[in-house]
Amino acid sequence: MKVALLLEDFVEESEFMYPFYRFKEEGWDVVVVAPEVREYKGKNGLKFKSDRSIEDGMEKEFDLVFIPGGYAPDRLRRNGKILEFVRRMYEAGKPVCTICHGPWVLISAGIIKGKKVTGYFAIKDDIINAGGNYTGEPFERDGNLFTAQGPKAMPKYLKFIIESVK
Repeated sequence: MKVALLLEDFVEESEFMYPFYRFKEEGWDVVVVAPEVREYKGKNGLKFKSDRSIEDGMEKEFDLVFIPGGYAPDRLRRNGKILEFVRRMYEAGKPVCTICHGPWVLISAGIIKGKKVTGYFAIKDDIINAGGNYTGEPFERDGNLFTAQGPKAMPKYLKFIIESVK
């Protein structure tokens, strides 16, 4: 399984590091993908470096995309190549996973209309206004969309993702 773990400045560190290591524990190839190859700063000051910059056609290489939360999704959704990558992953039926503020990327990619979605409570109205069905559950799955509220959901959420895609 090859995973694209998206990164931008102001990522919620725990929502980046937990999936990074949990997926590696499964033996999956985790590649940190960002707008550019450089160092990014998390919400609380930790620094992370991307492995690759976003490129056209990357969806053919990856089996799953994970979008961590924090304020990084607000920056990620401003990048057309990121949105196209997420949209193409979704359209190919590949798992598109996100947490916290991550549904902002799904909204901007135009893929949540009519879907059951959860996320951080502060973006509930954004999800509803984009046509998503906000559930408020700790985590949710609708087809190949996997969403979660925040860090407290991660142990069960990541286990659910792993069991669902094996």
